Amino acid sequence: MTSHPQIDPPTGLMSQLQAAVLPLTFVVFWSTGFIAGKYGLPYAGPMTFLVIRFVIVAVLLAGVAVVMRAPWPRRDQLMSIAIGGIFVHTGYLGATFAALSVGVEAGVASLMAGLQPLFTAALAGYFLNEQVRLRQWLGLFLGLCGVALVVNSKLALGLGTPQGMALSFLSAWFMTAGTLWQKRFGGSMDLRTGSVVQFAASAIVLLPFAIWLEGWRVEWTGHFIGALVWLCLVLSIGTISLLLILIRRGASVEVASLFFLVPPCTALFGALMFDEQLTPIVLSGMALVAIGVVMVTWKSK
Repeated sequence: MTSHPQIDPPTGLMSQLQAAVLPLTFVVFWSTGFIAGKYGLPYAGPMTFLVIRFVIVAVLLAGVAVVMRAPWPRRDQLMSIAIGGIFVHTGYLGATFAALSVGVEAGVASLMAGLQPLFTAALAGYFLNEQVRLRQWLGLFLGLCGVALVVNSKLALGLGTPQGMALSFLSAWFMTAGTLWQKRFGGSMDLRTGSVVQFAASAIVLLPFAIWLEGWRVEWTGHFIGALVWLCLVLSIGTISLLLILIRRGASVEVASLFFLVPPCTALFGALMFDEQLTPIVLSGMALVAIGVVMVTWKSK
């Protein structure tokens, strides 16, 4: 049987630094996915965009795996690994990009994605036998209220369509399923070769939609190429790998709570890059989100 390298939690000062830096890094880079998608989607269909992205990432990671002589999954592991990738990449990203393409703004899409921790908390006890304390439930609810405040002004304006809102809502369920599946079945997966399988499987699932529904529409503009490079290197390789590491090291509810920080972070990027206004309501929502995350992730001795 091929052995897989295990990632053991570091100790001492390095453990404390990683405990603070890794989640913050994940939140910041994950938030940029909404911004990069907004830049690139006018020049390609959402499924076409994702298929190109997944193929590039799979090829790059396969090269890395070969050079590093990473162990490849056994045949009996392929289906389980592929399903986890399809939930996260095909499901979550597919629904999110489709929602953005039909007019849902990044803040609204991130709000709906912010529902994922609540879904995870509700299901983690049943699927993973993880205990969810009352304090965590209260923190999850508080974080959800904060997320709602952050994008309240956009929702009040009626931005987006019912179809787009439904797709955004569906994306949260796909990410929930991916988090729980990866936690339960993907713990021993090598992050390099396992990710190759997941991205390749996701590209195969989306390819028919890109061809038959979108006609493989692509305009190779500077904006599209820049967004594609960022999404491939920073999001698909760096941030997804970081997410899998965080899932492996922490309880699924604690990892999921990080997604509450994505809408406020996206709002900050929007203010800097698109002159979107940060109102007192938005700032209040950010504070509630921060408090909610602390309540969920705080480990009492």
